[in-house]
Amino acid sequence: MSIIHSYLRPNKKFPHVWCAGCGHGTILGSIIRAIHALGLNRNEVILVSGIGCSSRAPVYVDFNTLHTTHGRALAFATGLKMAKPQLTVIVITGDGDAVAIGGNHFIHSCRRNIDITAVVFNNSIYGMTGGQVSPTTPEGRRASTAPYGKLGEAFDVCDLAVGAGASFVARGTAMNPRQLDKLLVRGIGHKGFSVIEAISQCPTIYGRLNKQGGPLEMLQWQKEHSMTIESYRAKQAKAKAEGEADSAILDGKFLTGVFKEDANLKEYCEAYEAQVRQAKAKQEAA
Repeated sequence: MSIIHSYLRPNKKFPHVWCAGCGHGTILGSIIRAIHALGLNRNEVILVSGIGCSSRAPVYVDFNTLHTTHGRALAFATGLKMAKPQLTVIVITGDGDAVAIGGNHFIHSCRRNIDITAVVFNNSIYGMTGGQVSPTTPEGRRASTAPYGKLGEAFDVCDLAVGAGASFVARGTAMNPRQLDKLLVRGIGHKGFSVIEAISQCPTIYGRLNKQGGPLEMLQWQKEHSMTIESYRAKQAKAKAEGEADSAILDGKFLTGVFKEDANLKEYCEAYEAQVRQAKAKQEAA
């Protein structure tokens, strides 16, 4: 039996709800392998999700799970972590669920630096509810609510997370699960708020509306349009040494890897417990 199969719910009806070629199953596999690699007790792991294609993931796995309302997964997860700080709390959320209706919760979870891992399955569209534009739909791309192309720039989830104060921020892709596995191990193992954006393909809606082909073509696009941070920095250094401009290095590509990792920021639950102890000491002294 594979590692993934050993973590699935044996009484759950299959097949799953995801379309053929969707990247979400690949990302869920990476989450399972990361939990296994960290040696975590499945009874002390809880997966929390909101609403959307990605948020169906906890239904299939044998952990403590909580399927919540749209955009509110981080709010529920915060309550769980405050009540049971010993638990490993992982939030599975989509690009719309996380940074549209759930954007305020996302920003303040980053700011608090509470010890929760948020895995953002980013397929650049609302897949389950009809193919509407999401905050990460690239400018000019089509959706059911943007038949002539989306107006305005897309959110960069990792930039948003870094700016809001998350202490671990990374990005991987469904095309490269080995890299994603490693990023998730580092993110889940990090003490503080971790954001791992996972770029996923949606051939049924996004791919069809934007004529990007099937799942293989969309995975090939991820491969051709991604660049590791290490490779980018090496090319920057080479360009600088040769006196050349580095503005064209990315040339339409997006970066993958770890954008931020700060182990020195205060974790919210620990800071809260310290404040409680201080208040009790003052009461006893009075």
